[in-house]
Amino acid sequence: MLCPFCGHTSDKVVDSRESKEGDAIRRRRECLDCARRFTTYERIDEIPYMVIKKDGRREKFDRQKVLSGLLRASEKRPVSMAQLERLVTAAEGLVADSPDRECSTTKIGELLMNRLKQIDKVAYVRFASVYRDFQDEQEFLSELADLVRSPGKIAT
Repeated sequence: MLCPFCGHTSDKVVDSRESKEGDAIRRRRECLDCARRFTTYERIDEIPYMVIKKDGRREKFDRQKVLSGLLRASEKRPVSMAQLERLVTAAEGLVADSPDRECSTTKIGELLMNRLKQIDKVAYVRFASVYRDFQDEQEFLSELADLVRSPGKIAT
């Protein structure tokens, strides 16, 4: 914390208590350089993470929605919940690390597909078929052909 009087970066907390509304913590601090006191407030960061849909709409990032899609894609496949949870956390991290706290569903989908491809190829194909919205069997077969040409075997 920077002292507002001298700019020194070290201080100590002299007193700490909840605000009257209960939505913040009020801290009384003393600068270790100039010994002057100042007050700071801590609040919970309530700005939601947003995703930008393909049609341009913005929506709140929903971990459960991402997990639900991954669960459907990996149904009856040897993919653990821990692996799926790590994928969802990676997607959330992508949104959280973006400067505007928002990210396109295209970027999120590509991240999930790339990681899912390394975990289970069948789950990857299922996820890709919904995510990429194949319009006919030719698009689907083209994706399968690319998958077969890539290194590694398709999990069965």
